[in-house]
Amino acid sequence: MLFLKKIPRGKVATYKSIGERFNLHPRVVGLIMSRNKHPELFPCFKVIKSDGGLGGYSGVSGLRKKAELLRKDGVKFEKRINLTKYLWS
Repeated sequence: MLFLKKIPRGKVATYKSIGERFNLHPRVVGLIMSRNKHPELFPCFKVIKSDGGLGGYSGVSGLRKKAELLRKDGVKFEKRINLTKYLWS
């Protein structure tokens, strides 16, 4: 989970890109993110789907909260995030 801290402000990573980096299936990455007990320390809200969709978020208010946190972090979007602009590599 420490790698999540390396994602800069205003950038996102995808489940797929993280999976490729650690040789994991993207769904396994999603499972790991869903078990994050300290989202304030390990910003799993910065991990999204490969198509720019938000994916899931296990916080209390779910996707609304994830969208709010992303916007607060500087990621601007309507329904999907522009990966050309915001993807961290």
